[in-house]
Amino acid sequence: MYRFSNIVFVFDPKLGNSDAFDRSINLADNNQAQLTVVSTLENLPKGYSQKFWKTTPAEIENSFADNLLTQLNDLVTPTRKAIQVAVKVLKGKPFLQIIQEVLRNKIDLVIKTAEDGGITNRFFGSTDLELLRNCPSPVLLLNPTKSRQFKKILAAVDFDPQENSKTENAFNRQILQISTSLALSEGSELHIIHVWDAYGESSLRSGFAKTPENEVDAYVEEIRVGHKSYLEMLMADFDGKTGNEATNYLKPTVHLVKGNAKKAIPNFIEKNQIDLVVMGTVGRTGIPGFIMGNTAETILNQIDCSVLAMKPEGFVTPITL
Repeated sequence: MYRFSNIVFVFDPKLGNSDAFDRSINLADNNQAQLTVVSTLENLPKGYSQKFWKTTPAEIENSFADNLLTQLNDLVTPTRKAIQVAVKVLKGKPFLQIIQEVLRNKIDLVIKTAEDGGITNRFFGSTDLELLRNCPSPVLLLNPTKSRQFKKILAAVDFDPQENSKTENAFNRQILQISTSLALSEGSELHIIHVWDAYGESSLRSGFAKTPENEVDAYVEEIRVGHKSYLEMLMADFDGKTGNEATNYLKPTVHLVKGNAKKAIPNFIEKNQIDLVVMGTVGRTGIPGFIMGNTAETILNQIDCSVLAMKPEGFVTPITL
């Protein structure tokens, strides 16, 4: 089973955090991991102290920070007999401070309640999207309105059979490992999806290319068989490296879907009432075959389930210390 060793839970007083915090405690306990609960405090706007307080900006910030720290201690105190939990207030832009905390302390999982996207009607807010794009560690964004249990987990793997990239293969195995580990701990159904298409099929069928229909059919079938074979090889390789006891117990359902990932994955999530999707968040540039970049962002803007977003080994965040 995949294990996390150093987890951060992001507490936001404005959001419903209780279920997300409970999940953080359970994950830390199950993984025997260190858990740190953090909250972020943005810098005061200029002139704020003159308008509302007869004190200095530094004193105001310290007062707010002390209040946040009290809330954090009140949150974690009941759990400290069962598990060791640290608390911390981070000052500055939320996504920057969270990512810098990840870099400083080698955090391998960030857990956060998803924000409301506001007038954009997106499930994820601005801080969430910045973490999805730039955080080097896996990020688990939880939907506060859904069931506390992940009844159905979807692992999305992407690859190009012609590339056979070692980096891509390792990343897909990591997605499968984490999905399997979570499904075992949650008692979830596990689904694995790969979406493929045959480049240029619609143009070939349009009549302008003057390609016989049977040749187009043969071309599309060849592409399908290539993706099917590679997916079967990926699953066999995963079973061989992790032992097949877990997969025999879970009996994951593998879905090979023809179409565009931007539409097919959100449709699958809605149709099958998926509670958590585990997927990569890196574009194809530099790492061929990963669903993310524009594709991933399009997917994320269409779904409202919880998301565990991952980066492949070698990803370097633009955020620095």
